[in-house]
Amino acid sequence: MEFSRIVNIKDPLFSQMHQLMQDVFPPEEVLEFDLWKEPLEDPGIRVFVAVHEGKVVGATEYRYYEDFNVAMTDFTIIGQAGLGVGPFLAKKRLEDLHALATANGKKLSGMFAEIYDPYRVDHYEFGGVKPMDPYVRREVLAHLGYKRLNFSYVHPSWHNDGEAITGLDLCFVPMDGDIYELPTDLIVKFLKRYYTVLPNKPESWFTMIENLEAKEKVELLYF
Repeated sequence: MEFSRIVNIKDPLFSQMHQLMQDVFPPEEVLEFDLWKEPLEDPGIRVFVAVHEGKVVGATEYRYYEDFNVAMTDFTIIGQAGLGVGPFLAKKRLEDLHALATANGKKLSGMFAEIYDPYRVDHYEFGGVKPMDPYVRREVLAHLGYKRLNFSYVHPSWHNDGEAITGLDLCFVPMDGDIYELPTDLIVKFLKRYYTVLPNKPESWFTMIENLEAKEKVELLYF
C-alpha cells in the first residue's frame, strides 16, 4: 500500500478521493470539488491517500500548527475493510506529524479530531463500510488514546451557509497520556484558526466560543 500526498485537484487520485468522500460522508461535510484547489495547494494542509493496486482505498487530511504545537485530523476515510487501511493511515500520519514537530524544534503535544456521537447520528450509512461506523470509530479512537472534550461542540457546515452541525464531539489525544484537561485558551485559539475559512458561522458557534472563554480548562473524558 502506498501513502501518496495530493497537492492538486488535477491529480487523478483526487477524483477518486472526492468520490470516496461523497460515498462515505453526509453532503454537508463534503467540500465541493473545485473548492479544494486552494486547500490542496496550501503547504500547511496535508492530504494523503492510501493506494492499493492503483485504487484509492482510504484518505486522511490533517495539519500541524507550529505555534500551538498541536495537530488536527480533519478526516480519516476507510474505503474498504480487510486491508488494514485504518492502521496504515494512522501510522503514516503520526510519523509525518512527529517529523514536522521535530523540524519545528519541538515534541508534538497532541492532536484534535472530530467524531460523530453514534447515539445521535447512527442513521448515517457512511458508505456501508463497517470501519466507518461511528460506534466502531469511537472504539478505535479510544484505543489510540483520544478523549472527549467535555463541552457541547458545534461544527459550522462546510457549505458555508451558516448552518450548525451537531452530533459531533471534539476530541484530543495527548502525546503524554497523563493529561486529563486542556486550557480553554488553546481550544479557543485553535477553533478560531481552524474555522477562519468559514465566515458564515452559526450563532450557536459563537455562543460555544463565549462559553469556553468563561472557563480556564476543559476536562478530557473517556468515551
